[in-house]
Amino acid sequence: MSTFGWALADGWTIARRTLTHWRMQPGLVLFSWFFPVLMLLMFGGLLGGAMDFPEGESYYELLVPGIFALSMLFGLEGTMTAVTQDRDKGVTDRFRSLPMSSTAVVLGRCIADMLDSVVTLIVLAAAGLALGWRWHEGLPAAVAAFGLLLLLRFSLLWIGIFIGLTVKNAQSVMMVQVLVWPIGFLSSAFVATSTMPAWLGTIAQWNPLSATATASRALFGNPDPSAAATWIGTHAELAAIIGPLVLTAVFLPLSAHRYRTLSR
Repeated sequence: MSTFGWALADGWTIARRTLTHWRMQPGLVLFSWFFPVLMLLMFGGLLGGAMDFPEGESYYELLVPGIFALSMLFGLEGTMTAVTQDRDKGVTDRFRSLPMSSTAVVLGRCIADMLDSVVTLIVLAAAGLALGWRWHEGLPAAVAAFGLLLLLRFSLLWIGIFIGLTVKNAQSVMMVQVLVWPIGFLSSAFVATSTMPAWLGTIAQWNPLSATATASRALFGNPDPSAAATWIGTHAELAAIIGPLVLTAVFLPLSAHRYRTLSR
């Protein structure tokens, strides 16, 4: 078997370990899949009535793509927790001692978490369709939008792996998880950035989460009042590609280096 095939086979073995955990703990998995749906219902009910949209348009047209992007960010928490727990329990060290590809552990984590993200998007899309959200630009554009969302998740995945391998203990992970929420809310996920104070709206616009949310709205054909307000708003598709690629280029090597030097 080639080196790549060996790494892929070992990575799938590690991914199947995570899938087995899903079967053994279905409650936790179902909660992670349906929590974004709860947020969709909650914020749709809380903020929907205060939003002014043209006749025939719904707040869910703006909100659903934002929740899509937000769910990709929240997946970071599960990645950090799982990586930290495996490291602290010595599972990662035991894997490293086996005759397997040195990339299999992180690759397996990547495969499992991306599968989890695909299921999350499917559940969210079904809930959005039930609430009246639709895509209007055809299936190829919708597939491209989901591809951008998964690209964002892929880049955040490596941040989660790096943090999970770097923090001292599970308590430290909890402190990092708290920071995920303001990053998620300081974006265009829930409201147009044009309604924010100018300085705050600028920060929110340059949040990679906002770029992906804005780009996915454009591809879905959903309204976004702040899309044309700034340069990054009018070039959201480009920013939604470049941003995650930069994050991946930074944190993938850092994660690989941290994994190789974990026991030093």
